[in-house]
Amino acid sequence: MTSMDGVGVETIRLSRRWGDFIIKDVSLAVEPGEYFCVLGPTGAGKTLLLELLAGFFQPDVGNILFDGKDVTRTPPERRGAGFVYQQYMLFPHLNVFENIAFGLRNRRKQADESRRLVEEIAGRLGISEFLERDVTSLSGGEQQRVSLARALVLHPRLLLLDEPTSSVDPPKRAELVDMLRLMHRELGMTVIHVTHDRQEAIALADRIAIIDAGRIVQTGSTEEVFRHPGSEFVARFLGSENIIRGYARPSGELTVVSAGAAELNASRRVTGDVSVTIRPEDIILSRRRTRTSARNVLKGCVTGLEDMGTLVSVTVDCGIPLVVFVTRQSFEELGLTIGSNAYVYFKAQSVHVFKR
Repeated sequence: MTSMDGVGVETIRLSRRWGDFIIKDVSLAVEPGEYFCVLGPTGAGKTLLLELLAGFFQPDVGNILFDGKDVTRTPPERRGAGFVYQQYMLFPHLNVFENIAFGLRNRRKQADESRRLVEEIAGRLGISEFLERDVTSLSGGEQQRVSLARALVLHPRLLLLDEPTSSVDPPKRAELVDMLRLMHRELGMTVIHVTHDRQEAIALADRIAIIDAGRIVQTGSTEEVFRHPGSEFVARFLGSENIIRGYARPSGELTVVSAGAAELNASRRVTGDVSVTIRPEDIILSRRRTRTSARNVLKGCVTGLEDMGTLVSVTVDCGIPLVVFVTRQSFEELGLTIGSNAYVYFKAQSVHVFKR
């Protein structure tokens, strides 16, 4: 199967009301060939955004551009986009081959050419042996591969994925994610993938947009969004372990954040009511005070322990509760128990501060 030249996608202040819900002022720019994830909770508007991009619905306001060309009023069949819903949407009266070939038949492909294309994509997705089977006899993961094959056989320049792993059993989910990563790398089409699963987004995305209640609230690289959330909503949705409220004031080259009984040094210059996040892996834990270049050194008491397999989550009350991740080996060497005294160390650059 030949590679596909991905299309650049841009939305300009896209809005659409749907009953009491509204997609509001969505402006995004997705690069050609990029794997772009829209991450958000259930009911945030992720599927409606994809359906607008596909042309299934028209926006009330705003524009959609493919490679700089306005396609806002272009019908779905002329946009060159493939769409894969989370519930497969397969035709139960057709077998696997007929489901995959359905779009080719609508394009009036010759039978020999259709068979070649179907067999090629089925081979890539590992479903060649199922081509003559009834789709209702397949597992959820197998049906999702058929749905994906039906979209890819048309050589789309843009692939729109609506929670593609959510209906797949957990043991097969990682396998499907690996397959999506490989297909994107080999075929080069642009992918816009909506999901509520942050681990899925980390595994696949070049960049991420966070959506909440129909609005895009933050966009950036995976590293940027996860390490530097722009709001408490983003921090909590992304599973930040340490979210602390306080008051920030300048102090020399640093900012001091007063939070509970603790004071935290941060490198970002900000004043006023703020929230702070500190990633657990950026905190060092010790049983005794040691010399360090870290600007934050706090003494506390261990109040919680959670076995996470290869890691142990340790909660230390330092006037504020801080969660620290340590390896199992380090945990055993430290000899920590509930009630143990401990010191935590972290750099000013590890204290991410944003206004409330």
